[in-house]
Amino acid sequence: MNTYETINHVLVHLFNEIWELEEKAIITEEYKDISNNDMHIIEAIGLGEGSTMSVIAKKLNITAGSLTTSMNSLVNKKYAVRERSEQDRRVVHIRLTKKGERAFYHHQEFHRKMTEAVINCLGEEELPVLLKTLDKLSEFFREYPIEQGEKKE
Repeated sequence: MNTYETINHVLVHLFNEIWELEEKAIITEEYKDISNNDMHIIEAIGLGEGSTMSVIAKKLNITAGSLTTSMNSLVNKKYAVRERSEQDRRVVHIRLTKKGERAFYHHQEFHRKMTEAVINCLGEEELPVLLKTLDKLSEFFREYPIEQGEKKE
């Protein structure tokens, strides 16, 4: 395999492997009632005072409408709660419950271990190269046209 084929093979398989392993690692007996996607919504809600549906949707790069069904499920399963703002009753904040916070930390721990595994096997001079490479890959995803001929804004 030449360099192009090798990099292509690694990238394609890496994304699938991360998604599959993450699901196996984070959807344990305690969290069997939610999906990997739900865990990423929990991550987007974050810790603290909470956030609005539009802010959470923006973090996930989806519409608030697309988020509604999953959010209803997380509220019903007691991972999150909806609370009306005291300042503006039209605004609804979503925040994690204690159960949701435990799920958040559980997911965060998987990411910590994954990141440390990469960092620990590289030398100090290799880290800037990896950071630059990952930044360029991230830039590619942010700018990739959604449909033929469209530039993502």
